[in-house]
Amino acid sequence: MTDSLNSMRKPRGLRAGATLAVISPASTPKRELVEAGVAHLNSLGFRTVVGPHALESGPLYYAGKIEDRVGDLHAAFADPAIDGVICTRGGWGSAELLPYLDAALIRANAKAFIGYSDHTSLHTWLHNVAGLVTFYGPMVAADFSREDGVEGASWRHCFEGDHSWSVGVAEGLRVLRSGVARGRLDGGCLSIFAEGLGTAYAPRIETETVLFLEDIGTKPYQWDRMLLHLKYSGLLEKVTGIVFGDMGQCIAAEEQDLLERAILHALRDFDGPVGIGLRSGHVGARNVTLPLGVSVELDLSEAGNLRMDFLEGAVTV
Repeated sequence: MTDSLNSMRKPRGLRAGATLAVISPASTPKRELVEAGVAHLNSLGFRTVVGPHALESGPLYYAGKIEDRVGDLHAAFADPAIDGVICTRGGWGSAELLPYLDAALIRANAKAFIGYSDHTSLHTWLHNVAGLVTFYGPMVAADFSREDGVEGASWRHCFEGDHSWSVGVAEGLRVLRSGVARGRLDGGCLSIFAEGLGTAYAPRIETETVLFLEDIGTKPYQWDRMLLHLKYSGLLEKVTGIVFGDMGQCIAAEEQDLLERAILHALRDFDGPVGIGLRSGHVGARNVTLPLGVSVELDLSEAGNLRMDFLEGAVTV
């Protein structure tokens, strides 16, 4: 791996006894789901502090005004009693916050940020501006509220600082194109990732990268179209391998073959390995936590031993 990985800052680890700020940077969650998710986190030994506007309803579908949501995020990072920041749900709204975020405050108070879906825009901002490793993983109302919503092993590996672990077939990984690739893990929800292109908040891929992409309610032709957008933007030039998520929230089972052919068509000029099925983000069961910004090796060369190895810890311990 290149020395550029050294520029990514790692937050401190999260173990039982750590305090998590629960915030809603995007849409309004259901109170009962937040309460169930908080109870689950508390049962794991975490303390939780629900942000003042985390349960706000409105305007529109937002969990409060822009200044309210920005205020909750800033307060969570600024408070020395808070060890990590976890979102309640996605929806839509995080991108509205980007022009108002205080980069100096967040850089001075590096903490674990956990969420997926719409929060892809926040992950990208935290990488671009704060150089911070972040976590594409289960959220309070969306996942911790469900009995089978969280894949516990990856959560522990991420936040307890393990320096060598893997996800693979057990976490849904399958091969579309074989091969081996190394790079820094990046990505998120494809529609949000792609929509940032052409703006001041676009994702930047400036070193060898393994890209993880997933989404919800996205049809095969839309995957084809957005992957072509990434290609035309030049974003794939330093991508060495790509892993797609669990497509069960995008298409019916009978469309799986068409989706896979559409992906391979869009990536016909891409030489690296391509995997699919990794259960992180929008999934039906046991959401896998992925640390974005750490070095990985994607090995899709052996049919019975498909895996993505994490080559460094994601937190300081």
